[in-house]
Amino acid sequence: MYKEKIMNRGKLFIVATPIGNLGDITYRAVETLKLVDFILCEDTRVTKILLDHFQISKQFVVVNAHNESKIIEKVFERLESGESCALVSDAGTPCISDPGVRLVNKFIEYGIEIVGIPGANAAIMALSISGLPTDSFVFEGFLPQKKGRQKKLKQLAQEERTIVLYESTYRIKKLLEELNEYMPERQIVVSRELTKKFEENWRGRPQEILTDFDKKIIKGEFVVTIAPLNWKERESENHSEPY
Repeated sequence: MYKEKIMNRGKLFIVATPIGNLGDITYRAVETLKLVDFILCEDTRVTKILLDHFQISKQFVVVNAHNESKIIEKVFERLESGESCALVSDAGTPCISDPGVRLVNKFIEYGIEIVGIPGANAAIMALSISGLPTDSFVFEGFLPQKKGRQKKLKQLAQEERTIVLYESTYRIKKLLEELNEYMPERQIVVSRELTKKFEENWRGRPQEILTDFDKKIIKGEFVVTIAPLNWKERESENHSEPY
């Protein structure tokens, strides 16, 4: 039944891939990657590792921040001719702090059917294990590297929802130093290499985590989850209310 549905051509499938552990991919994602005609990806080397693991062979079309707008028409011509394709990122759910948003938006405008194949997402996983409030949160992805960075940090210092950020190996220490400056009393969780062999999670105030970071060389991809403003005080007030 699923094969019959997918073979109705001319669709773009947004396929979530594992964020680390290849076993976290869904059955539906594997079947979709097997059945589409070609795959849009960020890095062919990364996607090939995934496809080789599941013995899938497909043509790749590279899509990144530099060429996204240039390939839209070529991909559209193939979809219009009856082919189907999948969009994947290097890890996790496509279009979340990754290329693909302009491409998806344009295909919606062109009337192409967009089908989501859900799966792993680093921000949601980090949030789920953080122990911080999840009823309302804001995802900011990667903060601006230069222009607007300090302004954004000042805004986030007043945020009353849980905050989720992404950061790289090269700037994680700088981010922790900035959090220690702008929101030193906040409880934060720093998650490294989620689902991978060397996954680690640090919990505490920014300075406490910085002290641990100074003791060793730490590499990898990071998700930083930050407690809401005055979280402990609000939590205490809620617990003091009579039932």
